[in-house]
Amino acid sequence: MSKVPEVAIYFWIVKVLTTGMGETTSDFLAHQINPIIAVGCAGAVLAISLSVQFYVRRYIAWIYWSGIVAVSVFGTMAADVLHVGLGVPYFASTAVFIVVLAVIFVVWYCTERTLSIHSIHTWRREFFYWATVIATFALGTATGDMTAVTLHLGYFTSGLMFAALIAVPAVAYRLGLNPVFSFWLAYVITRPLGASFADWAGVSRARGGLGLGTGPVSLALAVVIVVFVGYLAVSRKDVERGSHRRR
Repeated sequence: MSKVPEVAIYFWIVKVLTTGMGETTSDFLAHQINPIIAVGCAGAVLAISLSVQFYVRRYIAWIYWSGIVAVSVFGTMAADVLHVGLGVPYFASTAVFIVVLAVIFVVWYCTERTLSIHSIHTWRREFFYWATVIATFALGTATGDMTAVTLHLGYFTSGLMFAALIAVPAVAYRLGLNPVFSFWLAYVITRPLGASFADWAGVSRARGGLGLGTGPVSLALAVVIVVFVGYLAVSRKDVERGSHRRR
């Protein structure tokens, strides 16, 4: 049975919410505890979440989205470590993660002859899927920080820009663009989209934000995510029908 949810409006809403939560939660933890300890804890939570995800035999909403949240936090930290810890410019880290993502796609396709998420019903394909998800979160984080900080667009303007950009694959898909390519392009853009607006809400006014604090923003997003995922778990509106079909 399929190990991922049906791609519909609920999928994109929760996905954007998790990207925002991952961004602010990562920043909050990095300022509250030792960054090395924070990364280690986030990595441990990610490992546990994905272990549970791989163990179950079908898509279960709270398990899947718990894994996505864990990936969001850890992926943000991975991108931040390159810049803050190692001094790698955002342009360079963005390029690095583009290459990493491209390599994963190439190996995935050469191995399985498909990149469709509607065919995630074997352990190997699930491994490629989650490797791709982690890479997209890291790439999205680096890209969002690059536009907001390096290019001096600010968080709110960056958010508006990515909100416009995410319409591109949606329109292109309607005009005949390959659905798999359209999906992954939109998937990458959701990361800087959600993160930019979350940063804008959380960071201080001196940094161009609303100054609500990363902790409160993370908590608010967590509550909204729990509500949505709880609804999906009960209603099963995101359970793919005919889970072995391919697109």
